[in-house]
Amino acid sequence: MNRTRIQIAKADIVKHFDQLPSHVLKLKEIRAILADQRAFWRLAQSTTAADFIAFLRQHAKLKEVAFPFPQRSEQAYVWGEVPLLTVLLSLRKNLYLSHYTAMRSHGLTEQSPTTIYITDERSSGSASQQERPKLSQDDIDQAFTHAPRVSHNWVEHAGKKIYLLNGAHTGHLGVVTERVTDDGGEEVLARLTNLERTLIDIAVRPIYAGGIFEVAKAFELAKGRASINKLVATLRKLDFSYPYHQAIGYYLERAGYKSTQIDLIRRLPIEHDFYLMHEMGETRYVKEWHLFVPNGF
Repeated sequence: MNRTRIQIAKADIVKHFDQLPSHVLKLKEIRAILADQRAFWRLAQSTTAADFIAFLRQHAKLKEVAFPFPQRSEQAYVWGEVPLLTVLLSLRKNLYLSHYTAMRSHGLTEQSPTTIYITDERSSGSASQQERPKLSQDDIDQAFTHAPRVSHNWVEHAGKKIYLLNGAHTGHLGVVTERVTDDGGEEVLARLTNLERTLIDIAVRPIYAGGIFEVAKAFELAKGRASINKLVATLRKLDFSYPYHQAIGYYLERAGYKSTQIDLIRRLPIEHDFYLMHEMGETRYVKEWHLFVPNGF
């Protein structure tokens, strides 16, 4: 039987894909490869990108993966076996692991979360501190009486619940690229929030971190590793409307950090009463931090 041109070129095509720096590809990248290599591979002009992809899916190592997020569906093509975290971080530019997933990557939990959190940071910021209205105690009380806002932008894939969070613009503050170990024990080069930014993010959004007991455990496990100077500098730059430093100070104290470290948080102004989390039910008041926490916590 006569072989087609694409069948004749298969070995060269496979070699080319094997040598690509990334084995996660978007449709436009595959189209570009076909356009660049068509003459070298002597492929017919009638061979479309769809034909090319269909051939590689049937006769080589190309797979299509789809993530139908409610806000915007994402799909990619994977060449061979690629760790899930690598695939997810390749779906859009500048995504990073955050919250519970960053906690796990930094060894800040003893659990094995089945949820993955990835943040897609907005490209421009909101109004500056000077322009936004000053919060009143009533504003804070009202906000934390109600349930926290939770993203619905998630999909289930390979036994995991994957959240693609729409993050506030921070200029990717505290985001680093490091080698982390995924659930399968494989090493992955990943963008993620550093230790200090992760502690801040989970104190702000405990619902994305397994809850306040997991957050408290993370602060304990970070003791001796986290730089409180760096944490405070990051907190100042993030410039939150709400006084999350009061919650962070409480977590540090509860975890038994040195008083000299906690003093770095104590220097930040305390102007209002605050809440450790939303919808707490029965609470007790921690006078030093002007903070309401759940009874028994």
